[in-house]
Amino acid sequence: MRKYVIMGIQGSGKGTQAQLLASDFDLVHISVGDIFRWNVEQHTKLGAQVRRIMAAGELVDDELVESIVRQRLHDHDWNYGFIIDGFPRNVRQAEFFLESFDIDAVILLELADEEVATRVLSRRICAGCGLDYNIVGRLPEESERCATCGGMLVMREDDTPEALAARLRDYHDKTQPIIELFERKECVLHVDAKRGVDVIQDDIRGRLGLRDG
Repeated sequence: MRKYVIMGIQGSGKGTQAQLLASDFDLVHISVGDIFRWNVEQHTKLGAQVRRIMAAGELVDDELVESIVRQRLHDHDWNYGFIIDGFPRNVRQAEFFLESFDIDAVILLELADEEVATRVLSRRICAGCGLDYNIVGRLPEESERCATCGGMLVMREDDTPEALAARLRDYHDKTQPIIELFERKECVLHVDAKRGVDVIQDDIRGRLGLRDG
């Protein structure tokens, strides 16, 4: 059974890399962000609370995040292991996690703030079907509508420059102590996230000693 944590600043590709590992090695991909977004889309009580927090560019408080992660992991549908992203976000959450699970490796995707801003502020989401887009290199005459359903392409509520700047400050303030804690107790892989998706994935698999199948 393999248990991994994948970390990295917003826009570093955590979800993409986690999904690639999960699909080939029968791991359950647990994304705290996806759990929150599902609740927002379903207009649950939790979703309304998360929407207010995200719009302000803030992070959900520790107690709520920990309870959601605990509940998700207690479902125990991860017979071959899991890879979790979006957690932990501070030392308290990291200590809670280490007390509960033996982690095989922490994958840290590293990306400069300038590159993060370029990626995040270029993201769009279809208001109709939710498909993700990126407008980097997009021609002026190209449609601002989804190629699949024709819905309008819009920015996420939390992808404003102001909200991003707040998240970057918060990330740097809280992440370094987490990394230091993990490096004392776990294997931390520092991965250059500016490269292509396949190159990054091959690097991660090689350093984890994983082979397809």
